[in-house]
Amino acid sequence: MPRRAAILTISTSKAAGTGEDHSGPRLAALAERLGAEVVARAIVPDERAAIEHHLRAWSDVDGCALVLTSGGTGLAPSDVTPEATRAVIEREAPGIGEAIRTCSREHTPNWMLSRALAGTRGTTLIVNFPGNPAAIDQTGDALARPLAHALDLLTGGRGGH
Repeated sequence: MPRRAAILTISTSKAAGTGEDHSGPRLAALAERLGAEVVARAIVPDERAAIEHHLRAWSDVDGCALVLTSGGTGLAPSDVTPEATRAVIEREAPGIGEAIRTCSREHTPNWMLSRALAGTRGTTLIVNFPGNPAAIDQTGDALARPLAHALDLLTGGRGGH
């Protein structure tokens, strides 16, 4: 049985119906490459309570092993995804955020402004990706193997070290 995954796009404009969400489908493709079945998707505005609600519900109620988010990781006052994620996770996985920034370095001079965060809530891995769809592709390939290993460990697999 495949692991369950959920995709959360954080964008005030997309939540209001302005423009098409291109990041969510790319995160869904990444989740599927990791062997997960995407069972839930949502688009929410840059509002901490809405983000926290989805992260908690998908982890605690829906039993998702993986929750991937897109957007809200920059320095704008409205970018609150890392704060919402930090309020929900129990253990941080700082190497994942560092890897996202490292992978972005060759593609943008603003790589160091990303505040992407990752961590676990119970047996759920939550990862914040940038909102730029190209950045998801650029970082997803490098992260796929470590994320698959993390999911294996979290869901009781042996995973070899």
